[in-house]
Amino acid sequence: MSAAVLFVTGTDTGVGKTHVAAGLVRRLRHQGRQVCGYKPVASGCVATAGGLRNEDALALMAESTGKPDYAAVNPVALEPPIAPHLAARRAGLAIELATLDRGLDALAERYDTIVVEGAGGWSVPINDRNTYADWVAGRQWPVLLVVGMRLGCINHALLSAEAIARRTPLLGWVANLIPPMQAEWQDNVDTLRAMMPAPCWGVVPTGSDLDAVGAALAPSGHMPWADGR
Repeated sequence: MSAAVLFVTGTDTGVGKTHVAAGLVRRLRHQGRQVCGYKPVASGCVATAGGLRNEDALALMAESTGKPDYAAVNPVALEPPIAPHLAARRAGLAIELATLDRGLDALAERYDTIVVEGAGGWSVPINDRNTYADWVAGRQWPVLLVVGMRLGCINHALLSAEAIARRTPLLGWVANLIPPMQAEWQDNVDTLRAMMPAPCWGVVPTGSDLDAVGAALAPSGHMPWADGR
């Protein structure tokens, strides 16, 4: 099966990538797609009776069609809440791009649509040689950039967008209104709408549930990238 893949990245950590990705997965599932979220590498996992678990990966798993096994959604789970390559080094592991590829390809045999969530921002290292940017650009996946609306977001968004667009298609960006609410958030959104090299998919209000996220990002119910396999 050939799956449509969208990679979700952010301007930084803590900008709401998981909330946006999970909202997209839910919306696509409600549209009847066989869809799965994929968090290939997750640090900051918690030890449970079933093994290490990450709240972001659990959120994606909960919204995926058929509730896949945890290891299928998050094949590399790391306990330290630090950058993935450093967490892996502390655990005595070396994350290889081939591991991420195998997990994605296995999901593509079962699902027609996969929403992949990165860690941190676009250029976060996976190992001592490769970044998420290298992995995504190598497969030429389209990218959605989540912009947390906070001080510094314009610079972070424009730099991230420029870096992404140089290497792979940047389909769009999302303005996520994270607390504490910016007094001038609308002006910042307007500035980014004028300056970003890709369209704004929508504005996600603070405290939105996943249904509201999906509605904000696809008000017409149509997601063209998912039909372009």
